[in-house]
Amino acid sequence: MLTLKQFIAEQKNTHMTHVEDTVLYGGVDGVRQAIFALRSLRDMLKGSHTGKEKLSTKWDGAPAVFAGIDPRDQQFFVAKKGIFNKNPKVYKTAAEIDADTSGDLADKLKLALKYLPELDIRGVIQGDFLFSSSDLKTEKIDGETYLTFHPNTIVYAVPAKSDLAKQIRKAKIGIVWHTSYNGTSFEDMKASYGVNVAALSPSTNVWSQDAMIRDMSNLTLTQKETDEINKQLSEVGKIFQKISGSTLRELENNQELARLIETFNNTYVRKGEQIRDTRKHADNLIAYIKDRFEKEAEKRKTEKGKATQYQKRDELLKFFSPSNKRNLIMMFDLQNKMVDAKLKLISKLDKYNQTSTFLKTKDGYEVTGQEGYVAIDKMGGNALKL
Repeated sequence: MLTLKQFIAEQKNTHMTHVEDTVLYGGVDGVRQAIFALRSLRDMLKGSHTGKEKLSTKWDGAPAVFAGIDPRDQQFFVAKKGIFNKNPKVYKTAAEIDADTSGDLADKLKLALKYLPELDIRGVIQGDFLFSSSDLKTEKIDGETYLTFHPNTIVYAVPAKSDLAKQIRKAKIGIVWHTSYNGTSFEDMKASYGVNVAALSPSTNVWSQDAMIRDMSNLTLTQKETDEINKQLSEVGKIFQKISGSTLRELENNQELARLIETFNNTYVRKGEQIRDTRKHADNLIAYIKDRFEKEAEKRKTEKGKATQYQKRDELLKFFSPSNKRNLIMMFDLQNKMVDAKLKLISKLDKYNQTSTFLKTKDGYEVTGQEGYVAIDKMGGNALKL
């Protein structure tokens, strides 16, 4: 069984756990880590920063880009997430990119292959592709002139006359780095959150930075905000004390069920809804699991195939004893309180950014927040998505 920290390392940062979802995946220790992350962020925004934790902005870039030196032959490469396949997929020539990809993805990977060697990258680092020079636009939004780029869902807007806009205009590509990897082979590499961009060689062709937030002096929580967050975190602690450790451990040992619960919860997240009636939510979860495997069984052509799906369903449903169901309802209550505290902290953090963020709609631009933030424990090596 993997610990939460091992789970994160094994995922090679192609997946990152939301702070509230550690309740599902991490057992008792996972809940403690989530509470610690939220308390640490509260303390950072109170000005009580110990230096053991860091915070980074999660940029909404695409595609994810890996770059560096192939430990097998010491050649420079770029890659997408296939880098950690059993047979690592890396690209060292434009022809290799064209043979495996097409369209916008191929264009961006070829630009990365052309310009990223100028940074003299040592080891392997991962980032998000934000723009090429052809993606940059000058636009007026709410009467202000911005330099904009739109890598994925969020439109990033920089005041057109700012020094930052001048730097971006000079660049051929823009990438924000967030993860370093170390190891003697791709298979053995371990993720370390953060990239030492000061060690990279400067290049006017590459607008390159890390995602770390360094100066939070203008983000201090008011006493009222602190009291509200303290109240929510206190309620988190009280609920945690009531939840049976055996239920948390049983779910931690059943990662398939944990993923199903997260998937079900995310159907509400995508609709912008927060789960409030947690008792009803637990009942709906059971119905969701039954329905999911009924549909899977219907796809199977043989009785044996159908029986396998029903067996999987029945094995998962064994978890929902009266005791476990009561504890699961409290776990949903715990997640809700964590989300409430998280959203208050995020609303404060959104005031930090040098770039404005918008969603492009049919009626124009709508103000939105950053995609999220990542809380990093430098000592423990954990990183949780806010």
